[in-house]
Amino acid sequence: MCKTMLVTGADRGVGLALAAKWLKDGNRVFAGQYADSAGLQELQRTFGEQLTVFPLDVASEASVKQAYELVESRTNKLDVLINNAAILGDIRNSILGELQYEEMLSVFNVNALGSLRMSQTFTPLLLLSDFKLIANISSEAGSITDCWRDSWYAYCMSKAAVNMQSKLIHNGLKPHGGRVLVIHPGWVQTHMQGKLDEAAELTPDQSAAGITEVIYSALARDAAAMECEYVDYEGRKLNW
Repeated sequence: MCKTMLVTGADRGVGLALAAKWLKDGNRVFAGQYADSAGLQELQRTFGEQLTVFPLDVASEASVKQAYELVESRTNKLDVLINNAAILGDIRNSILGELQYEEMLSVFNVNALGSLRMSQTFTPLLLLSDFKLIANISSEAGSITDCWRDSWYAYCMSKAAVNMQSKLIHNGLKPHGGRVLVIHPGWVQTHMQGKLDEAAELTPDQSAAGITEVIYSALARDAAAMECEYVDYEGRKLNW
């Protein structure tokens, strides 16, 4: 059954790979684009009207509102929202170094508040679907139980906030048939550190394939019986 999904941060990396995977599976995709993307242009040429690309800055309330108006004008429901857009911030300084507080605010605004803006704004369209699923791409770095780092303040704290946000949203949507998944995409070869992380274990396509299977599995289950789950791209449970 064809589903309608929206993915943020679709310019490159996991977001672009997710858009491609869902299109190839026959779904309709709305792809939020922050920067120029040759990959999205290629997908547009290949899939035509099956793909809608639109400008999106999740850190901006005005941009998110404009995105909603565009998507609402082109579909009467949204089955799956994948909040993928994120930035890394400083990963070097510990409590003994110089922490960049203004940069931390920017990271929080994108990673934690950005996904919250999207989820709240698009909830009306999600509630018109039979599936009503939000997938927040978080990270193992958001786990408090398993934290081993002594730096990465902005990223780790923002992802822990995403995890809490996800549970709050899930609690609010569950009475209406909605649910939220929190997914760690694995260690992926992306450009989040300013250059391609070639040492990473997974390609974006491999991560996206796993994430998609986790979501498909959730869609096949009874929403009323689901709790907010924190899992990796292979469906393995993580410690909050």
